[in-house]
Amino acid sequence: MPFRLSPRSKERLHGVHPDLACVVERAIALTDVDFGVTEGLRTPARQRALYDGGASTTLRSRHLTGHAVDLVAYVGGSVRWDWPLYDKIAEAMKAAAMIEGVPLEWGGDWIRFKDGPHFQLPWREYPA
Repeated sequence: MPFRLSPRSKERLHGVHPDLACVVERAIALTDVDFGVTEGLRTPARQRALYDGGASTTLRSRHLTGHAVDLVAYVGGSVRWDWPLYDKIAEAMKAAAMIEGVPLEWGGDWIRFKDGPHFQLPWREYPA
């Protein structure tokens, strides 16, 4: 049985670039792991707070322009942070991006600051 985004997750996609929102919507139907959207578009104040708290390494986040989303895994209705779940979500997101013809970057593929919940449209193809 395919999963669906909750109304809260759909609300959190408001302000997110339509190409990325489309990928998220497609991925939820493909995934083996239920997920929700925790953040899409962010204010500069929210980004500053995350940066100051060490949860982000930049003040130039793609969230500020609606070019990024953070997803959270659900197992049995509970939030889970187990890394293998994010690998599976990333598989679904990458497959959805390929189907939709949208380039996508996953924070879990980054070398210095692995960010499993983070997905973004690349700067090169989607300049701010």
